[in-house]
Amino acid sequence: MKEQEFIKEIDNCKGLILKLIGLYAYSFSDRNDIYQEILFNAWRGIKSFQGKSKFSTWLYQVALNTIFTYNRTSKKTMGKISDIEDLIVPVAPQVEKREDIQRLYQAIRKLTEIDRIIITLNLEGYENPEIADILGISPNYVGVKLHRIKNQLQTFLKQL
Repeated sequence: MKEQEFIKEIDNCKGLILKLIGLYAYSFSDRNDIYQEILFNAWRGIKSFQGKSKFSTWLYQVALNTIFTYNRTSKKTMGKISDIEDLIVPVAPQVEKREDIQRLYQAIRKLTEIDRIIITLNLEGYENPEIADILGISPNYVGVKLHRIKNQLQTFLKQL
């Protein structure tokens, strides 16, 4: 893949990457560091992308691996939320919608890491077989997990 093609693909996936980072890193500096690290790891590993899956699927795996490595090796605390406004990528100017998004982000953050990944992929429009490919689990298991995750989110949202 040529550099310009790579940049175009990254631009197409930027929103997905930022949403994923937002679920694991709360400060601006952590999010920026992780984003840069993901780009570096993706560029360094682009030769491993064989085109058997979508570029976004491959990039999602790179992003997850980078985030988890960053979390393990970083001495920074990434579990504290200092400002909820800092976490939200504005989707629409409507206040009610922003509040709903904030509540959803808060509820998703209460899930386990694997559950956060599964629901985020689902919300991004990935089908169960694609999620299964990314995570190395069966599509049926993804379906079961999604059902349980949605029930958990309903419970969490009622508490908020």
